[in-house]
Amino acid sequence: MAVNLVKGQKVNLVKESSVGLRKVRVGLGWDEAEQKKGFFAALFSAKAADIDCDASVILCGADGKVVGNAVKDCCVYFGNLQHASGAIVHAGDNLTGGGEGDDEQITIDLQAVPANIAKLVFVVNIYDANVRNQHFGMIRNAFIRIVDLRNNAEICRFNLTDDYSGMTGMIVGELDRDGQGWQFNAVGKGVKDASRLDKLLALYR
Repeated sequence: MAVNLVKGQKVNLVKESSVGLRKVRVGLGWDEAEQKKGFFAALFSAKAADIDCDASVILCGADGKVVGNAVKDCCVYFGNLQHASGAIVHAGDNLTGGGEGDDEQITIDLQAVPANIAKLVFVVNIYDANVRNQHFGMIRNAFIRIVDLRNNAEICRFNLTDDYSGMTGMIVGELDRDGQGWQFNAVGKGVKDASRLDKLLALYR
């Protein structure tokens, strides 16, 4: 049975799954909240732009800083779908967040992650949020979940229920390598100025 986490809680993936855990899928999902408008505003205004949330994973060393200077070395995202090691693969960009289930997915071969990578930080930002006047207060049902790919069993899930109004980026959760394997940390921290990925990367440089 999957573990439902609360903000700040950690879970050891090996203990919560079968022995020999190797490949996992990290699924992130969200829905756009319905925006209430007056009758005449809804009648005459143009349709607002879809909220384009982008999920990425930032790769850090034991010191908590990004590994390497080039974005392709320290981040897997819609513009760099696979790490050079092949251990971390992004399934691609979802421009609207529409549909049920995961909106974006990242597959990780835990045993193949290079030794210099000790932390995987999962982040989401709203693309061009400042231009479009959008923020995470306009998002609902956001979550992150970890799935064992051998049997598609959900190991753990973290539903983000805080009010993130005014935030354009989000540090959703982290996978940390320790002596016993990997553990997941439910973070759920909002970031105000993060309409582009480089603003989130700067937090770990």
